[in-house]
Amino acid sequence: MELRHLRYFIAVAEERNFSRAAERLHISQPPLSRQIQQLEASLGVTLFERGSRPLALTEAGRFLYGHALQFLAHSLELKTMTQRVGLVERPLSLGFVASTLYDILPRLIRRFRTTHPEVGLTLHEMTTLEQIRALKEGKIDVGFGRIRHDDSHIRRIILREEALMAALAADHPLARSVGLTLRALQAETLIVYPQAPRPSFADQVLAIFRDRALVPRRIMEVRELQVALGLVAAGEGIALVPHCLHSLQRPDVVYNALDEQRLVSPIIMSTRMLDESEDIRTLLRMIYALYDEQGIAYIKSGPVN
Repeated sequence: MELRHLRYFIAVAEERNFSRAAERLHISQPPLSRQIQQLEASLGVTLFERGSRPLALTEAGRFLYGHALQFLAHSLELKTMTQRVGLVERPLSLGFVASTLYDILPRLIRRFRTTHPEVGLTLHEMTTLEQIRALKEGKIDVGFGRIRHDDSHIRRIILREEALMAALAADHPLARSVGLTLRALQAETLIVYPQAPRPSFADQVLAIFRDRALVPRRIMEVRELQVALGLVAAGEGIALVPHCLHSLQRPDVVYNALDEQRLVSPIIMSTRMLDESEDIRTLLRMIYALYDEQGIAYIKSGPVN
């Protein structure tokens, strides 16, 4: 049994059709069918119920599918990490959600590049779930996101819990209200972002209202943060945003603190579970140092070697 057998098997299992799986793999159908037959012969079991439409897995096939996904993910991690260790001028690729740009991320990048010029640092804006996929596929090495997502191949380090605040048009009646609450805001149109993919920060905000048994008058979903703020400025509604957006000053938008308990959004650093590279440990040490320098409260995960 070879890795390519497992890749072919997973494609057929997920597409539930040999023709679609062949298109996905960019090969013709007859060689794909032969590879699956070779895999079944080497294992001595039948993996697919050939008479079913769409194609269905046998019990043995279902068992192999679950373990094959984990095996391929681990093999990709091993390949990526081995390549990084063997390079003198090594790459380090970071994924980030847009709102983390208003936190310490720009200073972190400048400091890391200054102190470690031998590391080729590249940046990619992507949602938290896109980061998880990119980590498992070896496309990035570190992700900075906001969604709590469990995956056995991913190590999550919660860096800090950031307070949320309300973004309102500068001339909104509640713009400078003291002791502003979510109940006072439920009569407004709530603008949430990003629209896709989900789950996302939008779902965090919606859950905050739902958990308090509050229902906004109307919900408007938009593509990204800057669109949301533009609509807020136009008086189309209000938005909940991370506290770090205070640094994004606009004359037509006011950020108002909320008088609510535990109204926070986490900043989470994600890496591959098996990745213990010194570059990643250095990055984490720098993050904690920057938080200390700026007096920002954070959650330290434990000793950083």
